[in-house]
Amino acid sequence: MTGPTQTFQLSVEAAEAYEARFVPALFAEWAPHLVEAAGVAPGQAVLDVACGTGVVARAAADRMGGRGRVVGADLNEGMLAVAGRLRPDIEWRQADAADLPFEHGSFDAVLCQSALMFFPDRVRALGEMARVARAGGTVAVQAWDLLEAQPGYGAMYAAFARHLGPEATELGGSLWALGDLELLGSLFEAAGLTVTGTRTRMGAARFPSAAEAVATELDATPLAAGIDQDTRRRVLAAGVQAMAPFEVDGGRVELPIGGHLVTAAAPG
Repeated sequence: MTGPTQTFQLSVEAAEAYEARFVPALFAEWAPHLVEAAGVAPGQAVLDVACGTGVVARAAADRMGGRGRVVGADLNEGMLAVAGRLRPDIEWRQADAADLPFEHGSFDAVLCQSALMFFPDRVRALGEMARVARAGGTVAVQAWDLLEAQPGYGAMYAAFARHLGPEATELGGSLWALGDLELLGSLFEAAGLTVTGTRTRMGAARFPSAAEAVATELDATPLAAGIDQDTRRRVLAAGVQAMAPFEVDGGRVELPIGGHLVTAAAPG
């Protein structure tokens, strides 16, 4: 998911590419697990924070069967434009996770997938999620496990680092910054939330080829914009070689990826 406190704006074309490449490869598998962990049920009011193109909001709406209210909030207009095209039946709002434009206690469940690690002030964002949840309502967050628990992505980022230096490792580290469950739990506690459940599971990021897997990851970072074509070719070649153990039938790639699903009760 896109980080809602980021200041840049993706174009609609970039958001379309995100929906076409990242959502089916990675996020679509995790969305129903997050919705289930939150106990989303028909008749509820549900908020998807940092919704991106809306995969979690869509999963919640499908689970609710048209009974209840689903809102997706994101700072990025391009993401929201794509989300609205895909599901005009869901309410889409432009909003910063650190300053949500909703009244106290507006939602039964507040969800956030793969975005908390990108927020400049994670505790404030969690505090906002707690504020807009009803007393005793649920806040549910998905975050990726530590990089050392990700054999596929670990190999890919090691290949990046060999050609692009430690900056690649540091940048990639933001993805896995909340893999430590003790740290993640401390953020919830600081925001006034009481953790009620934690589940760690292993999923898979699926790509049609090793080259697609590596290019998708590289192009999702600022690293891609700062390298020349020769360096890009070398980085891609090294990444493809690193993906060899993860190739399955037909040349497809399945990268194991672990993540945490954390649920908490809002104060009250």
